[in-house]
Amino acid sequence: MKFRYTGIRVRDLQRSIEFYKKTMGMKIVERGRMHAGGAFVQLQSEDSPQLLELNYYPLGKKYYEEYVEGSELDHLAFWCEDVRKSYEKVLKGGATSAVEPWYEGGYTLAFVKDPDGIWIELIGRKVKRAAHKKKQKPVPAYKPKNTIFKKGSDQELVRQVP
Repeated sequence: MKFRYTGIRVRDLQRSIEFYKKTMGMKIVERGRMHAGGAFVQLQSEDSPQLLELNYYPLGKKYYEEYVEGSELDHLAFWCEDVRKSYEKVLKGGATSAVEPWYEGGYTLAFVKDPDGIWIELIGRKVKRAAHKKKQKPVPAYKPKNTIFKKGSDQELVRQVP
């Protein structure tokens, strides 16, 4: 897993975009809508690999909550090669499940909470899972009837039995 960005919850998306662009000198690198409702905008400062994600959840949408001082930190995000495996790993390491893995727009996402309740997003490209392969018994080597082979070898024909 690699740390990817910090997401903050905002009350007025346009006001926040203007502030981070004009005052903080950041540029928009991605924006979009969430299937569960809401919108996000990712910004980045010049020469910095870190991203800031502004998250806006309108009233009546799944993740909307009444604004409370201190709830501005929405989540930390970690890029994963396999979200489902990482999800199981962090649960075993002490995180608790917030939202089980799901697919959205070519990505797999999940949310967990760290031991202090901070939301962590696990995100990665959708992993194609191989179909479950049933273990097959090895097929014995073909031995024609009435044939004797040298002991310990299925290849060396000793003689044909009449």
